[in-house]
Amino acid sequence: MPLTLRPVLLAGAALALIAGPASAETLREALLKAYQTNPTLNAARANQRANDENVPIARSYGLPQASLNGGYTETLRSASNIFASTPRSIDAQANVSLPVFNGGAVRNGVAAAKTRVEAGRANLRGTEADLFAAVVAAYMDVIRDEAIVSLNQQNVHVLDVNLQATNDRFQVGDLTRTDVAQSEARLALARSDLQTAEANLISSRENYVRLVGGPPGELEPPPALSSLPASPDSAVDVAIENNPMLLAAVKQSRAAGFDVGVAKGQRLPTVSVVAGSNYFNYLGSSPGTSAGTAQNSGLGVTGGVTLSIPLFQGGRPAAQVRQAQAQHSEAIEHAIDIERTVIANTRSSYAVWQSAQQVIASSEKAVSANRLSLEGVRAENSVGNRTILDILNAEQELLNSQVTLVTARRDAYVAGFSLLAAMGKAEARDLGLDGGVLYDPVANYDRVHHRIWDWDSDPRPQAVSTGTAETPAQGAEVHDTLDPILDTPVDRSLANPAGDTLSDRP
Repeated sequence: MPLTLRPVLLAGAALALIAGPASAETLREALLKAYQTNPTLNAARANQRANDENVPIARSYGLPQASLNGGYTETLRSASNIFASTPRSIDAQANVSLPVFNGGAVRNGVAAAKTRVEAGRANLRGTEADLFAAVVAAYMDVIRDEAIVSLNQQNVHVLDVNLQATNDRFQVGDLTRTDVAQSEARLALARSDLQTAEANLISSRENYVRLVGGPPGELEPPPALSSLPASPDSAVDVAIENNPMLLAAVKQSRAAGFDVGVAKGQRLPTVSVVAGSNYFNYLGSSPGTSAGTAQNSGLGVTGGVTLSIPLFQGGRPAAQVRQAQAQHSEAIEHAIDIERTVIANTRSSYAVWQSAQQVIASSEKAVSANRLSLEGVRAENSVGNRTILDILNAEQELLNSQVTLVTARRDAYVAGFSLLAAMGKAEARDLGLDGGVLYDPVANYDRVHHRIWDWDSDPRPQAVSTGTAETPAQGAEVHDTLDPILDTPVDRSLANPAGDTLSDRP
């Protein structure tokens, strides 16, 4: 089932902090940019094109081989015991050889090359999925860190206003110096937390630039993920059938099996059909003849069959066979190891995704409860039943729960996408990326696998990816969206023992 992207309905004050304007960049646009301009993915595509060439290279060993040799000889000084010599001559040879039987080495070599091409395509799918997972994580990191910076900015703002109100009440004797010190300490800590949050946001934005190729700007909330499995077992079943890295490992194992056949062919007879032609011309310099006579030039043509039977090669073929068998065994074990890894990653991603969903539900309740708690603490403080420290603690608990909420939403989305990637369902064809024709590795294989012209070549390589040297350094600016409950400072109109209020004072 293709992965569809549906709008997500985000609610709550914490999510209001991360919602962007209608013209903001979407996750689909970020993925498309990375798909087109990321150097890691483009390098993997180039590597696969190089891998395609192994098929015509392997096939070439079973095709006719033709060569033409020639030379010109000038005798500068003849030995005294040579009575007949030609001062000058030219000669040319043309040879054609067609392998008829080579012990199955060519057949197995071509099969191994084709299988490795298939493995390379699976690896390319894996690289694509890994890139998309990294882009999704970077996208969500920026959204999360922007929300955390906004929350911390708001916290600094609130604590600053609280400190001013505390100082006002201290001046009229309603609060003590301890209350002021507590407010000052909490504000200093909040500013430190804000600086850390801003540094994390800059790092997340720079990582986004590295992966996508441009600054994030304003990011829209991500769309919902569909096709998520109902259980870890169903996820594993799909992953075993579709995970590209596992498919690549299985293909590599099969290719290693063909390599054994290539090695065994080295100790079997080879048969070739050969033909040749030889032309010579002494350029009229042959002694005792005149120019143009038969003795001064000649043409010969030969043809036949050659048979080569290896009798003893110092044990080299046997060693190559044993080596290929050991490498085949290694490839088999590697495929099993990849299968284990895929199963573990799939189950882990499912567990993290489920856990994050539960954390979201708990955090939403915590945010709601902490809002009510803060309102109650402030009300109780207004009648003298709560201290300034109680208000500061309530504000911190609300901040912590909001940070936990936005972090859990980020973790849930990233884990969900990682789960789809492990299942082999997070590639361009699954995401329905538009903006042009998707890259097809089969097209290049169809273009080159039957080419036999020696002078064929492709255009000079040019960079496909975009650089980021001209991208400005990222900052930590965010659009503040204050949570109304936190934007309400300590009650400045608290009645004092004199009977008037602070708002009545000049």
